[in-house]
Amino acid sequence: MNSTLRLPGRIGPHTLLITTAAVPLTGWAVHALTLHRRLADARKDLLTGLPCRPEFVAYGERLLRTRRRDAVHVLMLDGVDFKAVNDTYGHAAGDTVIQTLGRRLAQWSASRQALAARLGGDEFAVCAVIPPSAALAEITTLREQLQQPLHHEGHTLRLDVSIGIARAADLPGESMSQILRGADTAMYRVKKGEATFPYCATRADAYAKTVNGRRAGRRGTHLLAGAA
Repeated sequence: MNSTLRLPGRIGPHTLLITTAAVPLTGWAVHALTLHRRLADARKDLLTGLPCRPEFVAYGERLLRTRRRDAVHVLMLDGVDFKAVNDTYGHAAGDTVIQTLGRRLAQWSASRQALAARLGGDEFAVCAVIPPSAALAEITTLREQLQQPLHHEGHTLRLDVSIGIARAADLPGESMSQILRGADTAMYRVKKGEATFPYCATRADAYAKTVNGRRAGRRGTHLLAGAA
């Protein structure tokens, strides 16, 4: 007796696996599973295994729709003196630093309703649901965990990160992308010494000047401004 594989018009990540498990994995069913896995992998950062920006923003938007805004916190994190690690110990050491930060962020996120992502280079972001009364203490603990030294090929690497915080409650009505921009500006202010950790983004931070959609002050934006 022949089996007919029927899939719904919109295939979710679990629907495909459950449906195809009921029939022999032959022909196009195997191809569909392989394609599904490749698409899922393509949404992850190759070095850390963390999600990338699109999945992170989508996750944050879901939290904004389903959770109290006073509990939704967005963090932007950037390595301090990461270039010095590459220059002194080599790119393999730099990759190890990135992987270690990614793993520590993933472990912290796994114990709560949160998602960590790598946005590029040594920039990471976290979106988490944390009770307002405990948020600053938990974020401070995360910072301490991230700053624990790393041992690599006989060397002790000192890790440091700048963290900017954006609380959704402080930015009522704003989208996840705008809140993330606020966290990014807050992080940059901390990194440049214009504010001290923990610093939470204001509406002005969320609407800070950008160059072609990127925060003014990012590496390379001065070239974009000069070309305009």
